[in-house]
Amino acid sequence: MSDTKGLTVASILAELEQPNVDWQQLLESVITSFDCSTGTLHFLNQETELLQIQAHKGIPPFLIPKLSTIPIGKGMAGIAAERKQAVEMCNLQTDDSGVARPAAKETKVEGSIAVPMLLDGKLYGTLGIAKPVPYDFTEEERRNLLEIGEAMSKALLA
Repeated sequence: MSDTKGLTVASILAELEQPNVDWQQLLESVITSFDCSTGTLHFLNQETELLQIQAHKGIPPFLIPKLSTIPIGKGMAGIAAERKQAVEMCNLQTDDSGVARPAAKETKVEGSIAVPMLLDGKLYGTLGIAKPVPYDFTEEERRNLLEIGEAMSKALLA
């Protein structure tokens, strides 16, 4: 997978093998690689069992307080963490499933996905990206995002 900027899943995985990962840069690489406009990266606080924002891009400033701490089971990131599987929406703007929190619509994104960061079945956080248009992520894209999530979990332990 690549785009006009030449970023690939392999190059993102290589970034994660470096010491002292720049999480903001890494998130931006993922967003670019998957041709998205918005993204969030949350790490799980193992003591509180809350997801804490680590990096974000394209999120309106007034929404940052609402997504800085996310309980497991709330919103797309929280549900991805709870289920330990990818959660996606073709169009977040028209979704009425209750998975997306009402404030999420303020991001103005449509096609969105959140994946858990898992290593050996243990949750370390979530990665979410979105496009400004309706979109269904492919099975390969889901697999690649889960692989990136696993590599991010390993980097956290390094």
